[in-house]
Amino acid sequence: MARVCTPVAVVTTIYDGRPHGTTVSAFTSLSLAPPMILVSLDVRSDLLALVRRTQRFGLNVLARAQADLAPRFATKGLGKFAGVSWTAAGGSARLTGNAAWVACEVADIVEGGDHRIVLGNVFIVEAGDAEPLTYHARAYGTHVSTRREC
Repeated sequence: MARVCTPVAVVTTIYDGRPHGTTVSAFTSLSLAPPMILVSLDVRSDLLALVRRTQRFGLNVLARAQADLAPRFATKGLGKFAGVSWTAAGGSARLTGNAAWVACEVADIVEGGDHRIVLGNVFIVEAGDAEPLTYHARAYGTHVSTRREC
């Protein structure tokens, strides 16, 4: 799957007044009516346990300029948010400068091997102008549009 280009995002929630987050590349749009997305979280993920408790999560689609945040949030432990600009929004942490932001309520959590697929009902969507961060062949990059207006 390393040959498949994917956007990079940080899934977040707020629990006991503190932000928590983890990097994911497995997420996608699921439904337009109602608006839904899905994210995949490891069964051992601390964030999965917190999302189960809060029933809320945010999806921060990282911008190209945020490449340093991807490996930072992929690690275990506290302190991921130290020095990172964020605001509370929709029950989760919205990272400043992201390419897009989606806030969700958990609709369901289903098994998927060693991961859990979290289905989210979308209640906030905001898109920025920043180029998205992508991951391909074990390297970070960005998408450059070749689309031309007709």
